[in-house]
Amino acid sequence: MAKRDPNVTARNRAITEMTEEMKLVQTACFAETGRHSEASLNAFIGSKADDFIDLKHEIITTPEHYIHLWIAGMEKTAKKGPVEIQDFLKDATKLNFKKYVSLFLRRSFLKHYNELCKKRPETGDSEIWFGVNDAHYGLFVTPRWNGNAWENDRSEIRGVSFKYWTIGHVLKTGLCIPDDEERYFFSKKEDYLAFLKGQARITKSKYQLQIVEKYIEMVLASESPLDIPLLIPELRFDGSGRKHKHRLDFFIINPFTMEKIGFEISPWSTHGKLAGKDKTLIQLNKEALANFEAEVHKARAYYKKFKIPVLHYTDTDLQNIDEVFEQIAPFLDPGAPPKQMEMGLFAEYFGGVK
Repeated sequence: MAKRDPNVTARNRAITEMTEEMKLVQTACFAETGRHSEASLNAFIGSKADDFIDLKHEIITTPEHYIHLWIAGMEKTAKKGPVEIQDFLKDATKLNFKKYVSLFLRRSFLKHYNELCKKRPETGDSEIWFGVNDAHYGLFVTPRWNGNAWENDRSEIRGVSFKYWTIGHVLKTGLCIPDDEERYFFSKKEDYLAFLKGQARITKSKYQLQIVEKYIEMVLASESPLDIPLLIPELRFDGSGRKHKHRLDFFIINPFTMEKIGFEISPWSTHGKLAGKDKTLIQLNKEALANFEAEVHKARAYYKKFKIPVLHYTDTDLQNIDEVFEQIAPFLDPGAPPKQMEMGLFAEYFGGVK
């Protein structure tokens, strides 16, 4: 059995204690606010969070930060003059109601801690299309078919339990089929890894296949395979359409920081070799220049549009594929997750917590 996280235990204990403390001042709050049920009182306070705080984008790490944003949002909204908020401000000056609101907000923060402290993908980065023509797929965070195309349910992105852009992510959401409401699901990691290997074979690049095989070995040997970032093949520059301008050989996103890195396998045979006979030196140099500029422009395009820096591996590098993968591997280790609130902080914020 997995060892229970002491921080989770502390949060749950604090939530229980705060709930009991809130009950002690409820009667006085009813008199101060004119509300006569716990449900009505809680709805009155809780319904304001979405109005006062940008919950879809703010990264909130402490209860004090949450309360500060809530109060700042309340004051900003009050300046616009809604009668309901003006009444709320009047109630907020009353002692018991003020205490109740403080406890309610702290408890709300703890209940939704994992969502509130999580950095999530930006709007333009929450979908990925990858693969070659007629064999490409979409990976979304919260996929839904809108009747015409795939999109994310933006309201649910922060609440997902899996780590973004990992093996666990693709096992949960599956892959979206372009122009079709069908999804391609995998029942276990081995199924996805077999699919990934098939994608590498389609490229007909022995180097890409060898790198994928190294990645598969890493995943299968890991104690936490579902947390390993995806090694995404053939990232499409132009999205889901059949025609596309560029494809990036491999792509990785850190699930905690959302930092990106790309890898381009660039042997001379496919990225620089010149064709034809009886060409002048001028013609050869012109073709070589065009090949070189195409590679540079491709890397710059990915950085300009997606902020993806790209590492290139040429023939000399590819002579030692183990060394190439050793350079890729650190990006497949996302590091530690953002530090959670420690037990000592709970004692500081909530004195009764042991």
